[in-house]
Amino acid sequence: MLFEKDHRHGSTAKQRRYARFEIAYTFADFGAAFSFIVGSIFFFFETLMTAGTWLFLFGSVLFAAKPSIRLIREIKLAAMGDDDILAKRYQD
Repeated sequence: MLFEKDHRHGSTAKQRRYARFEIAYTFADFGAAFSFIVGSIFFFFETLMTAGTWLFLFGSVLFAAKPSIRLIREIKLAAMGDDDILAKRYQD
C-alpha cells in the first residue's frame, strides 16, 4: 500500500530497498543544504556570485528531487507485495 509505514518492517528485500531510498533522500538533503551554505558564502565575493547562483540552482533541484525520491520509493515498495490488498481496494 502506498505510504504505508510498515515497508521498513517487511521482507529483507523491502527493508534493503527502503534503506537505499532513505540514503538517497538523505544525500539529497545534505547536498541541498551544502549547496545553499556554500552558495551563500560565495555571495560574499563578487567573483564567486555566478558559482553561488549555480549552487543555489543545484540545491533547489535537490530539494525538488526529495518528494520524487519518496514517491518512487513508495511505488516500488508497493509493487514488491501487497498486490492482493491493492486489488481488493479497486474491487470495492
